[in-house]
Amino acid sequence: MLVHPQFSPVAISLGPLQVHWYGLTYLAAFGLFYYLACMRARRPHYAQQGWQRQNIEDMLFYGVLGVILGGRLGYVLFYKFEYYLTHPLEVFAVWEGGMAFHGGLLGVIVAMWLYARRHGRTFFSVADLVAPCVPVGLAAGRIGNFINGELWGRFADPSLPWAMVFPQSGSDLARHPSQLYQFGLEGIALFLLLWWYGRQPRALGAVSGLFLVGYGVFRFVAEYFREPDSYLGLLALNMSMGQWLCVPMVLAGALIWFLAQKNAFQPGGRKA
Repeated sequence: MLVHPQFSPVAISLGPLQVHWYGLTYLAAFGLFYYLACMRARRPHYAQQGWQRQNIEDMLFYGVLGVILGGRLGYVLFYKFEYYLTHPLEVFAVWEGGMAFHGGLLGVIVAMWLYARRHGRTFFSVADLVAPCVPVGLAAGRIGNFINGELWGRFADPSLPWAMVFPQSGSDLARHPSQLYQFGLEGIALFLLLWWYGRQPRALGAVSGLFLVGYGVFRFVAEYFREPDSYLGLLALNMSMGQWLCVPMVLAGALIWFLAQKNAFQPGGRKA
């Protein structure tokens, strides 16, 4: 069996200043998003809409706030609400960790809506450009989870070649390296799917809808290999909180994609 190397969470230490790996993965995520979004903005069907590098920079500012505020609030509300209800000041202790993707997604949706409203664009014209650029950032985050030895997987057959012991879990039994499963599914596989699908002009809202469906399905599958949070365990139907949060995500994405095929979000149709 493999054993997690137990990396130090600190990547760089300069006197009292410490730079954590997880912080670096967030910087990598935002940098990759900026690079890919600029590439998409140069595509003819986006260039015709007036997208320029300055627009991407402005949108990134909104997105960063949405990710951080939404991710933290989502963790507080979805995963440890009762704890933070009795320890309200710790809500602001973001350096101690605790971010939720689904909360971050809601934060980004609000941020993109505000950006679209302020700049006179429809929501889905912004979201369709953004969606294929997001998965590589998710992949970077899962690498951060693996380096930190957190969000480990459920117990695995020791004969599995990549089964791994995570000493941080308090057990010496083999587990699935679920962080790497999520890196491959919701990171690399979803990126390839959306980047391919988004290369050509699509009905307004179609790329966004596919993102919601794709992430929801990949995350739902990966959750079968990820250890449920100890303070929540498995919920109804033996599903984790992550899986339950993916259900409305997939349904909403499917509905958006279907309506997009009917041109519901095109000018003259129903706008977002």
